[in-house]
Amino acid sequence: MKANVGGIDRVVRFLAGLALIAFGALGSLASPWNIVAIGVGVVFALTAVIRFCPAYPMLGINTCGK
Repeated sequence: MKANVGGIDRVVRFLAGLALIAFGALGSLASPWNIVAIGVGVVFALTAVIRFCPAYPMLGINTCGK
């Protein structure tokens, strides 16, 4: 897996992931949506940490510098 998530994208993904995890964990939504928010937050945070987004190659996106 070649890295395709760059610096700013990585920070935004990680912060959005943490926010979604916290939002879901606090129970701010109806019950099944809490689980969805936590799941999406984990995916965002994980893609930020590993610097690879599986959707980017399919869309032809690469936010990493050369």
